[in-house]
Amino acid sequence: MKKVIVTLMTALALVGCDAKNPLLETAATPFDTPAFSQYELAHFKPALEIALQEAREELAAVVNNPEAPTFENTVVAIERGGANLNRIANIFFNLNMTVTSDEMQALAQEIQPMLVEFSNDMMLNETLYERVRTVWENREALELDTESEMLLTKTYKNFVRSGAGLNDEDKQTYRELSTELSGLTLKFGQNVLAATNAFHINIPEADSAKVAELPAYVREAMASEAKAKGETGWTVTLQYASMLPFMTYSTDRELKEQLYRANASRCLGGEYDNTAIIQRIATLRLQLANLLGYKTYADYVLEERMAETIEGVNNLLDELLVSTKEYADAEVEAIEKYARKSGVYGNDFELQPWDWAYFSEKYKNEYYNVSEEQTKPYFELEHTKQAIFGLAEKLYGIRFIKRTDIEPYHPDVVVYEVTEADGSTIGILYMDFFPRESKRGGAWMTSFRDKAVDAEGREIIPLISMCGNFTKPTENTPSLLTFDEFETFLHEFGHCLHGLLAEGTYESLSGTAVYRDFVELPSQIMENWATESEFLDMAAVHYQTGEKMPRQMVDNIIAAKNYLAAYGNVRQLSFGMADMAYHSITEPLTEDVEQFEIKATAPTQVLPRVAGTSSSTSFSHIFSGGYAAGYYSYKWAEVLEADAFEMFKQEGIFNREVAESFRRNVLSQGGHEHPMTLYVRFRGHKPQVSALIDRMNLGK
Repeated sequence: MKKVIVTLMTALALVGCDAKNPLLETAATPFDTPAFSQYELAHFKPALEIALQEAREELAAVVNNPEAPTFENTVVAIERGGANLNRIANIFFNLNMTVTSDEMQALAQEIQPMLVEFSNDMMLNETLYERVRTVWENREALELDTESEMLLTKTYKNFVRSGAGLNDEDKQTYRELSTELSGLTLKFGQNVLAATNAFHINIPEADSAKVAELPAYVREAMASEAKAKGETGWTVTLQYASMLPFMTYSTDRELKEQLYRANASRCLGGEYDNTAIIQRIATLRLQLANLLGYKTYADYVLEERMAETIEGVNNLLDELLVSTKEYADAEVEAIEKYARKSGVYGNDFELQPWDWAYFSEKYKNEYYNVSEEQTKPYFELEHTKQAIFGLAEKLYGIRFIKRTDIEPYHPDVVVYEVTEADGSTIGILYMDFFPRESKRGGAWMTSFRDKAVDAEGREIIPLISMCGNFTKPTENTPSLLTFDEFETFLHEFGHCLHGLLAEGTYESLSGTAVYRDFVELPSQIMENWATESEFLDMAAVHYQTGEKMPRQMVDNIIAAKNYLAAYGNVRQLSFGMADMAYHSITEPLTEDVEQFEIKATAPTQVLPRVAGTSSSTSFSHIFSGGYAAGYYSYKWAEVLEADAFEMFKQEGIFNREVAESFRRNVLSQGGHEHPMTLYVRFRGHKPQVSALIDRMNLGK
């Protein structure tokens, strides 16, 4: 489809602006990467308004095309339309997650409804829908290739599932509900970030005894945090990389309880209250589902998932719970007995959630002779990164070249060009490792641009970003990762590989554009290498001496890989059950959020519940991310990867033939085919839940 070109002069006149807008110009950057240093916040809204106008004109050209609808002039035209709009929106919303400000968040609340309105205008356009439906109904005569067949199927279903078949009155209702929902999910995430940044504990120098017991690296990190905040002494925040070490090594129960309660009650009342937002989000999702003919929002979502039905998800969660709950209870009982025997707090105390990190770490150290304090010096970030790059090269033959001429969006970010062995470029990787107040919590992979082929046949390489909140370097010590951070690195890097190794023509089917309960397979399978001795010999090197991790420590890590496996499994199941409860409601949600969560997760309770806390109010995955009615995906993906990794175990964890099969049948395919088809093509059979249960080695 020939795009409507808006000249720069016309564009600037439309917004009454005399200065050039760099978001509307083609920058002379390598691989057309974003020129971040040229962008100012004031550029985004005018640029998006112009890009929206361009996209509307492109859409009108499809709608008003006098020719009979074809795959190319309708489906492909829709796929490739709005490219400029998508590019600018991707830049804005990715920056909003990583370098945000109050002003940027306010602007996001203005921009989001504009984009939702355009999306609704497109998906609810009756003429456009009829053109798509005509192509769909004649699909058997088109002789499309597999990728094109999937694009047609996905496009048609997207229209149907976005209300294209509704009457005019219901279409208006759909617009109103979807617009409100979009704004609330954005607000939810903003509240979580604000609440996280709003709390910290400072321990003044006069109370140095409170930190004397902590490992030197924890004290140093806390001192660095205090200095950054203009305080003296030692400071701990609700950032995971700050909070967890304090909870793990401090015996000050009063401070740990205070920290735990602050973290576990984020957005449960107060200035950044998310409770009413949760009730409204759940209700809006229900109403949207009902409008489209579904009983619940979960029914609507699962229609396009491997699990397919609520019953299928609940059966998975129940089977895993029944198989592991008694072992999880036994694990908690063992830790509590150990804690009482230790005499740290006396023999009659009751283990509370804020005690868990401390005593579970002590137990692991005593029984497996391995601790975070021992392992951290062997996981210096830079060396670990190079080892993970080396793993990717062994498996897939790809290489990572640092590029200082490609602009990062923040000084913390490092940029790499990713190439095949022959030197051909397959993508760009931005790596953003450390926490800051302008960045949301957790770890994630995202993209500024996905793999595609444009209308002129040119290959468009993906621009992939990996974000984390790992342990920051201090004045005296480089970034040293916990073992959990090491696994998280591997996990998110797996998502990055999924995006970088994508092949195909259409961006909407590229890389991670797959069913939500399949997208975690490429990430979670990578975690397996964390407990393989051959890889630990590459990855674990002491940052001061350069010596490899001692063989006994490697053996201890491997022996402890299933430590608290049942507890960890049940904890994840609690999140999945809460998610399904919120999205299986059949009536508007008016119940108190804390009480709703208690009832939904009661079967998974293994530690005492603390009144006045709720994980729901900061559960960004389901209320601000893309995992609504889909958090179970992590457990389903564990089933997939437990079965899939057996191929590597059988043939060798660096086996190139197995890796190439995984790349060819999974990583490169994106959403070109149904994920079960792709999985069976790689593995030779469908996955079984027993693979995950067997791997936990419970009771042994």
